[in-house]
Order: sequence, then C-alpha cells, then structure tokens
Amino acid sequence: MNLAILFGGKSSEHEVSLVSASSVARNLDRAKYKIIPIGIAKNGKWYLQSEQELARVQGDQSAAFKIDEDPAKLVNIIPGGKKDALVVAGKSLQVDAVFGVVHGTFCEDGVMQGLLEAAELPYVGCGVMASGITMDKEKTKVIWKSNGLPVVPYYCFTRADVNDNKRYDALVEKVIADFGFPLFVKPCNAGSSVGASKASNAREFSMALGEAFMWDNKVLVEKAINAREVECSVTGNAIIQNPENAFSAVKAYTPGEILPTHEFYDYDAKYKDPDGAALKIPADIDETTTKIIKELAVKAYSVLDCSGLSRVDFFIDKDSGAIYINEINTIPGFTSISMFPKMCEAAGLGYKDLINLLIDEALERFEAGKKLLTSR
Repeated sequence: MNLAILFGGKSSEHEVSLVSASSVARNLDRAKYKIIPIGIAKNGKWYLQSEQELARVQGDQSAAFKIDEDPAKLVNIIPGGKKDALVVAGKSLQVDAVFGVVHGTFCEDGVMQGLLEAAELPYVGCGVMASGITMDKEKTKVIWKSNGLPVVPYYCFTRADVNDNKRYDALVEKVIADFGFPLFVKPCNAGSSVGASKASNAREFSMALGEAFMWDNKVLVEKAINAREVECSVTGNAIIQNPENAFSAVKAYTPGEILPTHEFYDYDAKYKDPDGAALKIPADIDETTTKIIKELAVKAYSVLDCSGLSRVDFFIDKDSGAIYINEINTIPGFTSISMFPKMCEAAGLGYKDLINLLIDEALERFEAGKKLLTSR
C-alpha cells in the first residue's frame, strides 16, 4: 500500500508535527507500506520529500523531518482524482491512503480533511465536521454542555466584542464579577497552549486577552480550577462502529496524568523545557474515577462524531473532586513517547499496532462512505 504521510503545516505547531511524523515513519511496517513523505511548508504549499530524507529520519531515532521546498517537487491535488489525486510534475503519486500527522490550524481543523474528501482519498482521523468543531474550543464546549457533559464555566470573547468598546468593557466586568481571579485565557482555535496564559489581576487579564487575540478572532476565558490534569486516549468510529472490529469500536484507554513543574502546562512546559512536566501512566486515581474518566471520554468523543483517534483532556478539582472535560485533540502528539500512544500502550495496544489500527479504521470509513448515494 502506498501511504502518504503529511507533516509540517501552516500553523503554530509546525515543528511539533515534524517530530510526530518522524516517529510514525520509523514505526510503520515497511513490508506493508510504501511511505510517500509530503511536507507542508509554513506558507501552506505541499512538497514531495526525497527518499534520502525519509531514509535519514528512519535511520536516526532522534531525527525530525526537514522540509525541502523544491519547486520541482510541488504537489498538486486533483479533486475526484482518487488514487491519482496527488500529482508531482504531471505524474501521479499513486496514493492509496493518507496519514496526516499534522497539528493546528489549516491542518487539524477540517481544512486538510475537506481537501482529502474532495480528492476522494481515505485518511486517518476525524472527518471534516468533527475536525472543524473540535478545533473550536467554544463550540466544542457548547455541544458537550448541551449533552449534559461537565465543562469548566467560561465566556467567549470575539473580535466583534473588541471592536465595540462598551460591549467589551461590559463583558470584561461581567467575567471578573462572575469568576474573580485567577482566570485562564486562550485562543479558541489554537493548540499546544499557544497564546494561552493565566491572569491573576485586571492588568494581566487585559494583557492575556491581547496576546490571545494575536492568534485567533475568538478567545475563551475560563474560571481557573485548582486541578489535576488527566488525559485519556480514544480510538474508533462513533458513527459506523462495528464492535466486531477492534479498529472500529470506540474505546477509551488507560488514563494518564500530567504533572507540570510550571505554573500551568503551557507551550514552554510541553515542548521547550525537558523538565516541564512529568507524565504518569496510569494516572494515580482510584478505579471508580478511572471508570468515570473513560466513560466520559467515550461520550465526549461520540457526541462530536469523532473517528480515528482523539485525546480527551480532563481537570479533576483538587478541592472538590469534581471532574470536568477540558479539551479534545483530534491529532494529538504522536511520537512514541507522547501521551496518546503511551496511554494506548499501557492498555496493551503497542505503538506499531496502534498505527495499523488507525489505518485500518480509515480504510473502513472510506469504504463505508463509498456505499452511500450521492445522486439518483
């Protein structure tokens, strides 16, 4: 099977993607898959990468892909092209399926998924709608809340609010009156805690809003919770799941816990400081709490019509013991030591088997879609 791996992307998580994709490339079954590496530059253009670059990454456990933006290797996409949809210099790459190991805007938010749907290519992960909704933290919370799932109290600021001074000032006052300090402020459509910050007073709140609005036109403000951060991996297809197929059935795995050494688990703690956090798998929680976390993770995943994979993140209030669903990440970090695969591994699903499961699920979803009518 010819499997295209997409990495990079026009997002703040470009470099994270290069590391994740490299790990996938090293662990794919080379007897089963012929890997076609495609790098997405920061300007959004796709480039076919060389066999030499693939070999370099596969031969070095610490290596990460570097994207060569060779104009002669520019990838063009033909809507409806199916296996011939991806073309370089007039020649089809003959791609059977796509594994998009990409994060953030223009990649994880339904844009890439829509492009691959138009090309009629099977791909790993959530579909267009689920990808788009889950990228928007506010809309995700609206759906969860309407389905009775517990979320942290929040307000949403928009660029329209900022453009109306009276409305903006009134909303700021309301948030402070309702929640007090501290507050967490983050862009609605960014990942890896980019643009996120904690505000302990009115001045910091104003600065945090300004920073978040540099990354997005919608900003989420949440009441700060004195919380433990617990995560749970989920795989499967919420719409067409077949319990007889391990790759299709929606399943939650062993929860893990983030133990940050920073004030909160921000971008620096995640990616720049090697001692920014400890990862504990399984999480130090009792059987009852574990059961609740896994059940909530499956529900959170299912009501959003997710497929493929997601990591569902939780807060457990240290004071009250209350459990809140924080966020969902539909293309989580995917190195062999990332939380998502490690939680799956703790439940008995190894990294290489996880990759195979996700590809099998993608192919099943694609074949199921082909059976649906598109005209009479």
